[in-house]
Formats: sequence, structure tokens, C-alpha cells
Amino acid sequence: MPKTIINTTKAPAPIGPYNQAILKGDELFISGQIGLDPVTGQLNNKDIATETRQVMLNLQAILDAAGMNFSHVIKTTIFLTDMNQFAQVNEVYGSFFVADFPARETVQVSALPKFVNVEISMMAAR
Repeated sequence: MPKTIINTTKAPAPIGPYNQAILKGDELFISGQIGLDPVTGQLNNKDIATETRQVMLNLQAILDAAGMNFSHVIKTTIFLTDMNQFAQVNEVYGSFFVADFPARETVQVSALPKFVNVEISMMAAR
């Protein structure tokens, strides 16, 4: 079964040797997204809620490019540099799902690319 590379201009271009997502059969593997605005290329990080919303919009754009939406998401990983911001991230994150939340883990890390506060990766399936 061949893999299909998913890249869209509606999400930030990769900042390294990777793709935004890979579709293999009915499974989609989305690389971690940060709060970069795909139009300006600037971080949208006025506060943690704004930053998380941009991350989720970037993920949504990649899901759309693969012909999926948040109802297809089966697993997420949230990376935070400060677990004290978990409640705010969780509130924004949860607002993108209508029902049937995916499996998830949230971990605190010492640093993330471009020194952002949050990064989220996803797996989805049809």
C-alpha cells in the first residue's frame, strides 16, 4: 500500500526534513504543529489560548487537505513547556471536537521548536 504525502499551503510549511502529514491507506499521520500563521509565517502566540487555537487551525487545514476532519482523529499528543497552562490548552483543544474525543497524552517538555509553548500531533483514520 503506497503512502501519500499531504502538504497544504493552508498550514505552515515544514521547518525541517519532514512532511505535514502522511496518508497510508485510511490512516493519516500528522506531524506536530506549532502556532505559526501559514499566511505571515509569524508565530501567533499573544497568549496560550491564541497559540493553541492557531495550532488547532493548522491541524484542521491538514485534515481538510486529506479529506478528513476532527471526527476522524483517533489519537493526539500534546507537548507543553509549562503544565500550568494545561487547562487553557485543554479548553481550546476540546472546542474543536464535537463528540467522541480521541485518545491522548499530554507531556511537559523543556523546549519546543522556535521556543513555542505548545505543539500537537495527530493520527486520524477513515
